[in-house]
Amino acid sequence: MDRANGSLLSGFILLGFSNRPHLETALFAVILVIYFLSFLGNSTIIVLSIVDLHLHTPMYFFLSNLSFMDLCLTTCTVPQTLFNFKGKDKTITYGGCVTQLFIALGLGGVECVLLSVMAYDRYAAVCRPLHYMVIMHPQLCLQLVITAWLTGFGNSVVQTALTMTLPLCGRNQLDHFFCEVPVMLKLACTNTFINEAELFAVSVFFLVVPLSLILVSYGHITHAVLKIKSAQGRRKAFGTCGSHLLVVIIFFGTLISMYLQPPSSYSQDVNKSIALFYTLVTPLLNPLIYTLRNKEVKSALRRIMGRTTDSRKS
Repeated sequence: MDRANGSLLSGFILLGFSNRPHLETALFAVILVIYFLSFLGNSTIIVLSIVDLHLHTPMYFFLSNLSFMDLCLTTCTVPQTLFNFKGKDKTITYGGCVTQLFIALGLGGVECVLLSVMAYDRYAAVCRPLHYMVIMHPQLCLQLVITAWLTGFGNSVVQTALTMTLPLCGRNQLDHFFCEVPVMLKLACTNTFINEAELFAVSVFFLVVPLSLILVSYGHITHAVLKIKSAQGRRKAFGTCGSHLLVVIIFFGTLISMYLQPPSSYSQDVNKSIALFYTLVTPLLNPLIYTLRNKEVKSALRRIMGRTTDSRKS
């Protein structure tokens, strides 16, 4: 069956915006700049969370994991996209497509679970402040993160296997920037109803369930914050939680629009735009949102810069 598909021999052709070469040239420059800024921003958060002792808290432990996932996601998809935009060769090997699909799916699942874990962390910090360090002890934080990674990549193993074993009958042109499940399902030359139903069920588990838990957590958080008598205390609580909620809205909004609809009903131009936003813009927004709206991160950055300046002077 693999030889009939031709995929093992020739790989796949990623069409992207090949019918609009001028758009590809403009997008190449934009994507390159955003990729660099995203890499710099997420790397900064990871380094600060490790180096600065003031950020050795559960919140920044989860945040550094989120930044690491964003780094992996952009590095998994963006270099191939830039290569395809710049050159005439728009192919990706079969192994490269499998790897890209597996990593992107796994990281997406991990982030869904991790964002719900971060919502629980904020719930414990705001609603149970006196017991926060007892509830969110280091062992639990590590267990939650490991669970998120195992759940995300465990699902990715199953999804990748089901998707990449579909018969393609020699078709190898993907109307997309990278290998993605809905696009691969559209390429198949067999009835994909079971695959679509299974994808929908998994999407509900990884999108609707975590989002529901997050909304419930923030319902309790809002109720608790409104009870705070100090206006400054309310602003601080809403500021910290608002950053996380903004990330949640952007992340889940894009993924729900991508996966909670039948692949057969996709508009490819819309789907490609959403996918580009999810894999490129969202990883850039995460460090910007957390950095610009968070005094602790900015203070940590100033302390690190101050140490660097002092060491150079001495």
